[in-house]
Amino acid sequence: MQFSEVIGQHHLKQLLINEINSKKISHAKLFLGKEGHGVLPLALAYVQYLFCKNKQENDSCGTCDSCLKVQNLQHPDLHFIYPIALAEKKSCADLYPKWRSKIKENPYFSLEDWTNFIDPKGRRLIIGVDASTEILKSLTLKAFEGRQRVVVIWMAEEMNDSAANKILKVLEEPPLGTYFILVGRQHDKFLTTILSRTQFYRVPKIETTDLSIHLREAFELNISKADSITLRSEGDYLEAVQMLHDSSDINEERELFIELMRSCYKKDVNKMLDWCENMDQYNKEFQKNFLMYCLYMMRQSLMKNYTDDVLMRASNEEAEFLKNFARFISGNNIADFNDMFSKAYYYIERNANTKLIFTNICFNVMRYIHAA
Repeated sequence: MQFSEVIGQHHLKQLLINEINSKKISHAKLFLGKEGHGVLPLALAYVQYLFCKNKQENDSCGTCDSCLKVQNLQHPDLHFIYPIALAEKKSCADLYPKWRSKIKENPYFSLEDWTNFIDPKGRRLIIGVDASTEILKSLTLKAFEGRQRVVVIWMAEEMNDSAANKILKVLEEPPLGTYFILVGRQHDKFLTTILSRTQFYRVPKIETTDLSIHLREAFELNISKADSITLRSEGDYLEAVQMLHDSSDINEERELFIELMRSCYKKDVNKMLDWCENMDQYNKEFQKNFLMYCLYMMRQSLMKNYTDDVLMRASNEEAEFLKNFARFISGNNIADFNDMFSKAYYYIERNANTKLIFTNICFNVMRYIHAA
């Protein structure tokens, strides 16, 4: 994978390129961030640039034999460790054809996607001690095609204690020309001894402009829809794609939000109760997504009020509604709105009575909207 195929992350790309060109490469790196931010694609692009025999100023050439082997995940000096269902397999090598297939299909995928792909039973995947042993054995051999070898450990925080402790020594003092790249998403799940042995890179959310442009080009969206999905996904490509697949829900959420705010502003109790009955018919995932949409619209209202539209990002339909609605969201009530919608999300996750939750929302919205 080339850096040009990684969405956004321009600063990190340049940082990694400069490190390789300056020949000051750390022996162990930890890329940490949400999968939808492009953590694995960034690591793959880094590996390809490291192996490339004809490095360009800002990217690998993509055509030399090393680049082609990395792209096909067939480079003999590139090794992968990833979580597996230990009850079924002990070795990552047994699942390597599936690993190759998943990455070549799309390197942007989550641990949940990988679990669904390899284990229909949905069991928790773990990196066990056998995976560490397997890699340590491979490192006793000479590199096949040069002086460099790379070990990529994906979802490295899923290593059990035995696996993590087994690689501590080699992480601190790897064989000459051997580099470790750990990829993960939860900093607090790593052993402190591993964190102390790696150079840490935080992979932030994808910049709004970059993700919006990618969605427009990849899915042929208009600017307003791409911007709306980008902002609601908060720079997470996987979240954005999921929202895009549920695009009919986006329009429905917008209309439900508008109906809620208008009936509460008018203090039309009958319509408010009808709205609650309607919301109770939806499944819990839709209800939670709707509450996230409400929080998004609250933020956009504040952006409109306090930045003179400069930082507001909304679709044409949303912007049209916010022209008149935004003034009812201010410093007097924004904390109440955020607290109410966040708590409702929490309660729905824990299977509370949704009709009571949305009835409570209706009457609180009526109060808060008139407190602006």
